[in-house]
Amino acid sequence: MFMGEYNHSIDTKGRLIIPSRFREELGDDFVVTRGLDYCLFVFPNSEWLAFEEKLKALPLTNKSARQFARFFVAGATPCELDKQGRILLPQTLRGFAGLEKDVVLTGMLNHIEIWSKDQWLKNSDFSNMDDIAEQMTELGLGI
Repeated sequence: MFMGEYNHSIDTKGRLIIPSRFREELGDDFVVTRGLDYCLFVFPNSEWLAFEEKLKALPLTNKSARQFARFFVAGATPCELDKQGRILLPQTLRGFAGLEKDVVLTGMLNHIEIWSKDQWLKNSDFSNMDDIAEQMTELGLGI
């Protein structure tokens, strides 16, 4: 399970250190793809395979389903850690998420999100959590 928030930076070659806590759960190789809200998603292979199966089950005749699958699969790339615990993020993914130097990695239970620091600050305004909590109750998640 991935949880927590870590601040790191990307070097000039596009390499990013993955926090040691996350490395233990990720394993040796994993998948990085475009994520929602202009971040990147990092999936351990087992979670990526489960997600792939769900995508395969979507009807090809549904345009939204095709676009949804295309968004994640076309942007996906296999990654592995180097000896220093870093990954090389492809330029296309760095560009999508606006990753230049300062980044935030967040644990999201079954995957990791990689955010540009600026985008994270825009998306981490939790001042309306009471309203969101009410919506989650409607979805069956009561606290």
